[in-house]
Amino acid sequence: MAVLYVLATPIGNLADASPRLVEVLKSVDALACEDTRRTGNLLQLLGIPRPPVLFSNHEYNERQMAGRFRKLLDEGKSVGLCSDAGYPLISDPGYPAVQAAIQGGHDVVVIPGPSAVPLALIKSGLPCNSYTFKGFAPKKPGARRSFLEMEKDCPHTLVFYESPLRVGKFLEEAAAIYGPRLAAVCLELTKQFERCERGSLPELAARFAETPPKGEAVIVIAGNNPKFRLPDTE
Repeated sequence: MAVLYVLATPIGNLADASPRLVEVLKSVDALACEDTRRTGNLLQLLGIPRPPVLFSNHEYNERQMAGRFRKLLDEGKSVGLCSDAGYPLISDPGYPAVQAAIQGGHDVVVIPGPSAVPLALIKSGLPCNSYTFKGFAPKKPGARRSFLEMEKDCPHTLVFYESPLRVGKFLEEAAAIYGPRLAAVCLELTKQFERCERGSLPELAARFAETPPKGEAVIVIAGNNPKFRLPDTE
């Protein structure tokens, strides 16, 4: 039985690469990644030779690549799977590969590491005991509004990913739907200029209305609980 290794890679700080990650990257027969150039650079920084087989597995080809994973595993080869940062499958490609491995009777081993979700949750100051991770919201306004409204009555903390270019608009729409709930915008996690902006959704929407931040944002919003809602000012 061959093994598919699902690898969590650093999201910003190279020092977060674990010895176990380095060991597996050195040992796999094949490595699939979102961007071969970025992963090639990571391997170089970690002093790891390129594996015998290095191929791309991104959102536009991951379904077609499932067969390649299955073939390599059926041949008895160990295969690594990583994304550009953090965990594969968590708002990143990788689900078809894992399904192919399981359907082929092969083992799936997850090598743990950095993830923006728990980092942002803890840093936000909002409850972490129960949360709903939503990933990226749709780009189209109507679909995005429906996406947000689905969680309007959810009592759990909400976690979203968002592009820096849409943070202000996202916060504005979230404020219109959820009201003045407490929230946080976490930026540059694990990097030199890591920061977390906290406040009510209307306050944060005003703060990010004019100037887009640098880097992808993790937005954490309190659930539907009076304890985490500020009085309406209207």
